[in-house]
Amino acid sequence: MTVLGVIADDFTGATDVASMLVRAGMRTVQVIGVPEGPPPQADAIVVALKSRTVPAPQAVAESLAALRWLQAAGARQFYFKYCSTFDSTPAGNIGPVAEALLEALNSDFAIACPAFPENGRTVFRGHLFVGDQLLSESGMRHHPLTPMTDANLVAVLQAQSRGRVGLVRYDTVGQGVEAVRARFAQLRAEGVRLAVADAIDNDDLRTLAAACAELPLITAGSGVALGLPAVYQARGWIRPDAQAAALPTVGGAAAVLSGSCSDATNAQVQHWIEAGRPALRIDPHALAQGRPAAAEALAWARDRLLDGPVLVYTTARPNEVRAIQSELGAERAGAMVEQCLATIAQGLVDAGVRRLVVAGGETSGAVVQALGVRQLRIGAPIDPGVPWTHAEGRPLLLALKSGNFGGVDFFAKALAQVA
Repeated sequence: MTVLGVIADDFTGATDVASMLVRAGMRTVQVIGVPEGPPPQADAIVVALKSRTVPAPQAVAESLAALRWLQAAGARQFYFKYCSTFDSTPAGNIGPVAEALLEALNSDFAIACPAFPENGRTVFRGHLFVGDQLLSESGMRHHPLTPMTDANLVAVLQAQSRGRVGLVRYDTVGQGVEAVRARFAQLRAEGVRLAVADAIDNDDLRTLAAACAELPLITAGSGVALGLPAVYQARGWIRPDAQAAALPTVGGAAAVLSGSCSDATNAQVQHWIEAGRPALRIDPHALAQGRPAAAEALAWARDRLLDGPVLVYTTARPNEVRAIQSELGAERAGAMVEQCLATIAQGLVDAGVRRLVVAGGETSGAVVQALGVRQLRIGAPIDPGVPWTHAEGRPLLLALKSGNFGGVDFFAKALAQVA
């Protein structure tokens, strides 16, 4: 029986939360978009949407469709998963989607907690930190689609929500589950519908997960999911499976596609190049001029795949991204890059690539859709928040990496894990 139904607002975020559940022994399947057929057999099902940056009404409609399908699958609790850097501008989708899900579930309250301490994302007094920096002082302030210029999550979420937004502070979380539940009750009595919850370590996440056991909906990054399997096991809803993360062995060539322009991915691309590995950059200006950049990249890659993995990337520094967006327009530039990398992914798989690393949430969404993948089985993590996955029914392994995740050696580390 399906216990948990997750609605993720992008594809890398979906694998992130699925990885958190799998590592605790929950049999977890990720589906791409809202399926039409019957649900897979799993303890948790994650529906991966590409709704983070679409207009809010579209994001709400897609999320509600995913909710209805997960309800039909028998899920007992629901989880709206967004990025650990809360990628959402004042016109963004987190507030509208969360409120729509609450209404559909006839519920009046949920937490909002993007904390993921293992990756340096913590929430303190309602403010989101990336490592030692406030979110607004981190590289996320330059994000090409969702620039995060305010670290005060209560203010950010309130700007896009109709109902009141409150706060569950760290000192309350530190007092344990009953204190958190008492704070929930107080906030509900005050008419608060969404409450940002502080969390600075994994113990805080486990406390929040236990405190939310009776709530129909949790909204969070992947961190809170860390504590859910223990809650479900204590209730007798699941039996942890030691083989939950096992994936089949897949041979064949390997490649990396990178469309993210985050600081982390820039460092990963640079590390790959400095190690002397083959890499080719796609110039957005060439795409705008109508050059067959995808075909040229595929020709370049085919000549090298027999010798080892290759990297094709559009990753650029913030000043380069701003210049390109100013010249071509943000939406046009993003769409061209995504389409090009998706076409290259198709060509690489046709050429025998069976292990593919993709960096960037929007890029991953475009690639998975272009490859026609409908369901992913989740494996063990490469780095926190990024697992290998297996495309069900095909000899294809995919690692879908959020732009901000992974160490500088992530690409080589990922490929070595499935060599």
